[in-house]
Amino acid sequence: MWKELLANEFVIPLFLGISFGVACRLYLLQTDYRQYPTYPHGKIIHISLGVIAAALGSVAVPAMIKENYTAITFLALAAQQFRDVRNMERTTLTEIDKRELVPRGGPYIEGIAMVFEGRNYLVIFTALLTTFATVLFNGWGGCIAGVLCLVVSRILKSGKTLSHIVDIHMAEVRVDGKDLYVDDIYIMNVGLEEAQQQIRERGLGFVLVPHNENVVVSIAHPGQRQAILHDVATQLGVYTDEGEPSLTPLIKRDLKTGKLGVFLLPQLKSPEKARAVIGNVPILENVLRMPKESSAHQRGG
Repeated sequence: MWKELLANEFVIPLFLGISFGVACRLYLLQTDYRQYPTYPHGKIIHISLGVIAAALGSVAVPAMIKENYTAITFLALAAQQFRDVRNMERTTLTEIDKRELVPRGGPYIEGIAMVFEGRNYLVIFTALLTTFATVLFNGWGGCIAGVLCLVVSRILKSGKTLSHIVDIHMAEVRVDGKDLYVDDIYIMNVGLEEAQQQIRERGLGFVLVPHNENVVVSIAHPGQRQAILHDVATQLGVYTDEGEPSLTPLIKRDLKTGKLGVFLLPQLKSPEKARAVIGNVPILENVLRMPKESSAHQRGG
């Protein structure tokens, strides 16, 4: 049985393709401070989907060589299934978000769901290219192709963060009467004396200065601002509870300059750590704007 199996010309290509495809999914699967996907059940779901994606990508090559084009239609079915994965992640995170003290926000959730769908496609391409290289050259050629695909996956694993597009400065948090300011940016009205005292003791303020006009428009998006607040609350905690609007972390915009004033009430009051967290907040793909690239802007000089 084993001799007959190993005698098949596609055994080694399929083995390498599936192996590198699964390795790609395992490498891209990470539970970090966001605690998502959950361990172990969330990871089991995504590893299982990664095995299926790797198998589909690998099988497509023998199907094309044998001119069995009907089998390739399974790739279209897989694409539909992975779109359903995106919908599943969106629904799950939306339900979780309803009970968060500092929610992620819709754009952040959509970005996470998009990532889970896209990474399954990366697994398919890794398995397909590895299998194709093995058939075209040999086992070593397949291994080289697989390693190159893993390198590309590493490059695509993480996008840019806020530290690439804004300068982050610490700023004074002050309560002037009942008005709360971060530097000279108005945040909100705080009427309770107790809340004002807690803000003076535990409040942190930062000013985010955009690098250019594109950044001004991008960071003005409420979804990007909510992502900042959620990441800080997740990593440093939040000094608030339900029904405490006076102790809610907020971000407000200076309309003249486009700067953002960030007011935080972290459980762990560490200015340097808070600054590092803000700098590592991902730039959400679905809020990124580039008005300077428009033809209208270029015609206007």
